[in-house]
Amino acid sequence: MSRIVYLNGAWLPEADAKVSIFDRGFLFADAIYEVTGVVGGKLLEYEGHAARLQRSMTELGITCPLSPDDLLEVHREIVRRNALNEGLIYLQISRGTADRDFAYPKDPTPTLTLFTQAKPVLDNPKVATGISVALLPDQRWARRDIKTVQLLYPSMAKMEAASRGADDAWLVEDGFVTEASSATAHIISKDGRLITRPLSHAILHGITRASVLDIAEEAGIAFEERAFTPDEAMDAAEAFITSATNFVLPVVSIDGQPVGDGKPGPLTLKLRALYIARKTASAI
Repeated sequence: MSRIVYLNGAWLPEADAKVSIFDRGFLFADAIYEVTGVVGGKLLEYEGHAARLQRSMTELGITCPLSPDDLLEVHREIVRRNALNEGLIYLQISRGTADRDFAYPKDPTPTLTLFTQAKPVLDNPKVATGISVALLPDQRWARRDIKTVQLLYPSMAKMEAASRGADDAWLVEDGFVTEASSATAHIISKDGRLITRPLSHAILHGITRASVLDIAEEAGIAFEERAFTPDEAMDAAEAFITSATNFVLPVVSIDGQPVGDGKPGPLTLKLRALYIARKTASAI
């Protein structure tokens, strides 16, 4: 069954949705995106994703063609039109269409599109086994705090990790882990402290990351926001990633070396359970 997608105010079968070859998202990756999880037909952490979208648009000087209320309604409507019970909504907004020129066009009309992907996010089979990661150099651009569609290097890193028999990559810069190819990296020290890199231009300001830190504080789990090294990660008791569709996902191996006992750790699984309980209860 064909999905119904949203494109610039129109609801269309996916095969009928067309974007110009002159769109700057296509020519220059001059676009940003957000991914919102859906469970039980409701939006998870929508307010956080909407706020980050606005921040990214402000940083790039792109204006959303919809009001905040209308944008929320489009998210709800695409769930209804696709009978989406569990999965995600992908939103992308580009600067718009103009003849190819490195300089921004004057008064462009942004291109806004949304589509859905149905997938199990609650019963992810990787939760039981955990994932393995390979360490790779971080060769992305410097403004990783803006959620742009410049995703070629993360894709290359994920493919290189796969060629090494790993599920994902953790990226390393100046001797410290930045983040995973498409998620935030965390470790839990042997004395039970959650350690994650502080916010900066070096990493995406993860919505799930922020929620997990709030949950950890409420649960009495000590945490530190600081950079950590690959050696520290491999010597940790536990490790995990966070993202909108993975929630909290255990990492059990780094460059072939087991983390802890090589199994999903108890604090990681506790944080995942607390996250799901809180965010499904507050979904809209």
